[in-house]
Amino acid sequence: MSSKKVKTVITSALPYANGPIHIGHLVEYIQTDIYVRFLKMAGEDVIYCCADDTHGTPIEINAFQKGISPNELIEYYYKEHTKDFKDFDIEFDSYYSTNSPENKEFSDLFFSRFVKNGDIEKKEVELTYCKHCKRFLPDRFVKGECPKCGAKDQYGDHCEVCNATYSPIELINSYCIICKNPPTRKKSVHYFFKLSNYAEKLKKWLIENKRLQKEIKNYVLNWIEEGLKDWDITRDAPYFGFNILGEKNKYYYVWLDAPIGYIASTKHYCDQHNLDYRLYWEDKNGRIIHFIGKDIIYFHFLFWPAQLMAAGFNLPYNIVVHGFLTLKKEKMSKSRGHLISAREYLDKLDPNYLRFYYACNLSHSMSDINFDPEQLKNRVNSQLIGNFANFANRTLTFLKKNFDGKVGDFNDEEPLKKIKINVEKILAAYRDIDFRQVINLIMEIGDIGNNYMQSMEPWRVIKEDKKKAHEIVALCFHILKQLCILMKPIVPSLCKKLEKQLNLENLTLKDLEIKTDKTHEIGSPSPLVQMITEIPFLDVKEKPDPIELVELKVAKVEKAFEHPNSDKLMVLSVSLGKEIRQIVAGIRNYYSPKELIGKNIIIIANLKPAIIRGYKSNGMLLAAVAKDKMGLLTIFKASPGDPVEINGLTYKGSYELSINEFKKISIVSEGEKILYKGKILKVKGETVKADRNVKGKLS
Repeated sequence: MSSKKVKTVITSALPYANGPIHIGHLVEYIQTDIYVRFLKMAGEDVIYCCADDTHGTPIEINAFQKGISPNELIEYYYKEHTKDFKDFDIEFDSYYSTNSPENKEFSDLFFSRFVKNGDIEKKEVELTYCKHCKRFLPDRFVKGECPKCGAKDQYGDHCEVCNATYSPIELINSYCIICKNPPTRKKSVHYFFKLSNYAEKLKKWLIENKRLQKEIKNYVLNWIEEGLKDWDITRDAPYFGFNILGEKNKYYYVWLDAPIGYIASTKHYCDQHNLDYRLYWEDKNGRIIHFIGKDIIYFHFLFWPAQLMAAGFNLPYNIVVHGFLTLKKEKMSKSRGHLISAREYLDKLDPNYLRFYYACNLSHSMSDINFDPEQLKNRVNSQLIGNFANFANRTLTFLKKNFDGKVGDFNDEEPLKKIKINVEKILAAYRDIDFRQVINLIMEIGDIGNNYMQSMEPWRVIKEDKKKAHEIVALCFHILKQLCILMKPIVPSLCKKLEKQLNLENLTLKDLEIKTDKTHEIGSPSPLVQMITEIPFLDVKEKPDPIELVELKVAKVEKAFEHPNSDKLMVLSVSLGKEIRQIVAGIRNYYSPKELIGKNIIIIANLKPAIIRGYKSNGMLLAAVAKDKMGLLTIFKASPGDPVEINGLTYKGSYELSINEFKKISIVSEGEKILYKGKILKVKGETVKADRNVKGKLS
């Protein structure tokens, strides 16, 4: 069993088969789907596997309350989930169920290897028991106050507020969620997995795996340092799940067999396609990449890799952790009814909108995304439609109307130089799972295409030189084809529609540099997508403070020179730590280049880039201005790239700010203090100041 080619299986966390999919869930599935589609377009051997998580007492109780069997309940939600995913263009290679013969087979295999390794110990435990319901209460049927942070209404296995894990008997003021009565305690014999046996191996894996997000790695290493407890993998009857090997009334805890469902789903796919699942899960060239939310870090970074070690399977190559989608800045929760279901969204809006909106906000980090319907509308209308879709329609309509749809040829390579640089950055950003950067760079290419068409005016040129007009629009076609390829993982159905209009189907990354034959004839142009005219979900709209749309950062001036085409402008090269940017600023009458070099200044990092007198400006420095005086905002001890804090108000996500929006925000200098709504601007506790004593509004 050996394969020279890397074979990758990518998974999303398994949705629980006890309720509908909501748009909070979809953050993860859309994020994973975009990444999988990109890798497939790059020609890699990748399969995307997932499944419904079907076991546990909630399934059994819900089925009982509905008067149906657990199997009927999970079958109902399987159909609902798969339809929702399909309608959002989420394309699994295998979407299976944890209640499958393959999953039972692998669960028993894992358990038997645990026993053989000496990783299982039987212990008598004291459990929560409801006398009124006459049953043991598993963790999801006990609620109370978290024993670590005191948060109320937390389940019996882990706290959604502080992420601590514990047993149900540790809850304070606990109650049975079925009958609301306080539970008692009762003893039972359970199987425990000796998680502590794998502490050093887990530590080694975490330290050596450079792909894991650093903040999470440190988080998990601290848990290991605090000492790992043995893990109770048993649940008592009644319970919907798999019997523990050799037992009749004891079952595998759902968190044991659920992640094993990743393997079962892979095997199900492989069996159907005459492949060997071991090439993914056991071979040295197999890669496992998981996408999960930050609420299940403990299970995926400790329990799951320890199980894989004990059973002799490959460890995850990467585990990508994302933040929550919030509504009114609260985590979406199915159990608390604070959500918008996938179907409710689909009844109101095009799924391409949400895929695009999430991509605009997703980077390789655990930052939460706040669902803002107004921001979604603005993003879609200005970028997806205004930048991308309108460029497509203008280009193709002009070709069809004036040149019988023939693509033609072009000689002007100059606009493609910048595009080529962006394409390379986009491909790197896709691999880094930084979709926010992907969108920003794609929009820059769209700007190049739109600006080229607007400046070259083929509709005017055609009156005097038809050949030249054809060359102009031929170049626009080439740019459009590249945009289609680069956008395809993000909005696949929209790009499939565009491919049909281009008459170039199944485009891949290999087609980026290929020039379409000049005799090629396009299909019939039509608008790709409709603008959003009304904002739905207004009941969940939460308008942020305007300052939360401004990304203020520390920047160190590395170089500075006087603009050759202006008496007032200076061109600065500034460091943001991990990147160097160029900023054009009207400060030449107040500062010399020598005064600026080495200074830590404050800039707006998310301002829309602009070309100012032939020089690109990517950001804006902040200065206090009053009469003939100017004072740059400065900071001394901070490092380049550090964010500016304003008393609890922080930058929200990935918003591209316009200069007009910033002008509406009033930040003032009082000399020693820089204030927004009376709140002081600081960086890591240090107060931001103007380097000259100037009182006035910032500009």
